[in-house]
Amino acid sequence: MLGQSIHADTISCLRCVTIGNFDGVHIGHQALLRAARNVAGPSGTVVAVTFHPHPLRLLRPEAAPQTLQPPAEREHYLRLAGADEVRVMAVDRELLAMTALEFIDRLHQDLKFDCIVEGPDFQFGKGRQGDVEFLRRQGKHNHFTVQVVEPIQVQLCDGATAAASSSLLRWLVAHGRVEDMVRVMGRPMTLTGKVVRGDQRGREIGWPTANLDYGDRMVPADGVYAGRATLPDGTRRRAAISIGTKPTFGLAERTVEAFLIDHTSPVDHYGWTLSLTFDRWLREQSRFDAIDALVEQMHRDVGRTRLEVLEEVLAQ
Repeated sequence: MLGQSIHADTISCLRCVTIGNFDGVHIGHQALLRAARNVAGPSGTVVAVTFHPHPLRLLRPEAAPQTLQPPAEREHYLRLAGADEVRVMAVDRELLAMTALEFIDRLHQDLKFDCIVEGPDFQFGKGRQGDVEFLRRQGKHNHFTVQVVEPIQVQLCDGATAAASSSLLRWLVAHGRVEDMVRVMGRPMTLTGKVVRGDQRGREIGWPTANLDYGDRMVPADGVYAGRATLPDGTRRRAAISIGTKPTFGLAERTVEAFLIDHTSPVDHYGWTLSLTFDRWLREQSRFDAIDALVEQMHRDVGRTRLEVLEEVLAQ
């Protein structure tokens, strides 16, 4: 992971904003918030301005990216990264029709900010006509300054280097590269949702699993993963997590389910909240000709999970 560079003189101001979709709240987003804190100072206010839904949901629904985080989770991680306030702007036709000037004037009237922190490629307004140079020109009229934070470069497990971005993160999620997700987000990927009733196949073969309702968010590629489960009371268990369509049983619905290792309470009651953290990719989904072969493989998956999810990871 390489360092960042911040352009323009650091000044003291009271209220500093950074604007973006911030999906995934990766290390590039975190760098923006750190820079905003440096400018605002310990007694100033850092405001993250984000949008919901993604603008492409209205402009070109077929091109809209899958969501990495629901809004509440995004706000949680933005605050952990340093935001004092999170303003969510509702994306509608009126907002999308605003010129860059109209948007920044409205935002300045609402927030009375002294500084904006953005990346060098930041664009906004109808037709994406606003950019960093536009902000600098408007800042001279409206008495705010602009700080530019260069993208954060990340070295992936295969040795490739890329700028941290939500697009890169989505690609990694789609390919199940959970260890690289840690490098881009600065933390493992976690899915949180309600436990719902499944098809009961696991219980029938002696391997009861908790089935997670993950909503419409993006989840890792089909496969089996070593990870951790966090229960409502904060208890953590190692978990063998399976994502896919259960090809052995010929089912088509995609599910996320977890076998909680060394967990003695029943998991076939529903409506409770479960968080699943992904640590290692173990294998692809496979179709087995017999249930006994599937059970043997599940024993191996659990054994590998015990080895892969180390005790020091559980203690974090």
